[in-house]
Amino acid sequence: MTDIVDTAINAGSFNTLVAAVKAAGLVDTLKGKGPFTLFAPNDEAFAKLPKGTVDGLLKDIPKLKKILTYHVVSGKVMAADVAKLKSAKTVEGSDVKIDAAKGVKINDAKVSTADVGADNGVIHIIDTVLMPA
Repeated sequence: MTDIVDTAINAGSFNTLVAAVKAAGLVDTLKGKGPFTLFAPNDEAFAKLPKGTVDGLLKDIPKLKKILTYHVVSGKVMAADVAKLKSAKTVEGSDVKIDAAKGVKINDAKVSTADVGADNGVIHIIDTVLMPA
């Protein structure tokens, strides 16, 4: 197995996320010991953002960092555990809302693939980029 960053790179559907993590200087953190749970928006999720949003974020590193750390929860939280929660505190400091009534939703994002294993945690693939308040 590989760490969260290399797992995302190898999947090939997280090019925007990986570029953002690199731009924000979070690669070493997400390659760290962890464990981490990453709610990972795929490239299609980033494509749903209004035109110019990603380019704007890549130029506003503090805001980019805030958004990216809002996708990370400390600890390895597998899908079976996520489904039992109503919310989770992110590394950014705010909570994400969890709704497991019809599939699993993190705020307004649907988990499309759960429990992608990595050496230092787990990735749950989501269809929408999460935005902190």
